[in-house]
Amino acid sequence: MLTTETNPLDLPETDPFEIARVAAQEIARITGVDRHDVALTLGSGWGSAAGLIGETTHTIPAQEIAGFGAPALEGHGGMLRSVLLPGGKRALVIGARTHYYEGHGVRRVVHSVRTAAATGAKTMILTNGAGGIRETWTPGTPVLISDHINLTADSPLEGATFVDLTDLYSSRLRALARTIDPTLDEGVYCQFRGPHYETPAEVQMAKVIGGHIVGMSTALEAIAARQSGMEILGMSLITNLAAGIQQEPLSHGEVLEAGRAAEPVISALLARIVAAL
Repeated sequence: MLTTETNPLDLPETDPFEIARVAAQEIARITGVDRHDVALTLGSGWGSAAGLIGETTHTIPAQEIAGFGAPALEGHGGMLRSVLLPGGKRALVIGARTHYYEGHGVRRVVHSVRTAAATGAKTMILTNGAGGIRETWTPGTPVLISDHINLTADSPLEGATFVDLTDLYSSRLRALARTIDPTLDEGVYCQFRGPHYETPAEVQMAKVIGGHIVGMSTALEAIAARQSGMEILGMSLITNLAAGIQQEPLSHGEVLEAGRAAEPVISALLARIVAAL
């Protein structure tokens, strides 16, 4: 196991893809699984899907794997799971998301995605809990992400690395999800830096520039997944209406409660989508 007092991803001379390869090798050694086919990052409200998509054969504390750290946020489990899907494929379930607002740098934010790619995963499913701008979306509504607007002023791409982001959130996978639930709506996700919630004026700005969903994750991960050659499905759980759309003050407790209430339904939905891959 690669261990240093400082996370190796914090060292500028380190190749982040090499750390991802080391992490993938450690996962393979611990699980005895040479290749994972699909990876899922389970955000707020989506955690129960890990137990519904198949048989969990191995559970690993993420901080035992190179480049990962302990979770900083309640509602994120800090575990990696290797899951045997009913059809014989393997899923790597990531319950160890590093958020940009934690201040560790974008390499750590996308390390889980790069590790998933290094394990062999060709499909990346990114989920989150987020605020909704459309008033018709009530708390507990799952929404497909059709595109994103990255408002972090950062990128996981380093140097002169140019990656096309057309159809970043796969239209094929969104169509497949609608075969499972034809009522699924979709929208453009705006990643803000956080950790503060957006002001009503910022929410209106997001609306004006074409956003429908506001949150603090996902976009940077999706860019890294595209760079790694993965096909991406993004889904948001609308945990609340965004600031100024709803009049009550926002709270993290509200986000967690909405996630808990919706978790059985949305997790079952996600499990059915994974089964159709």
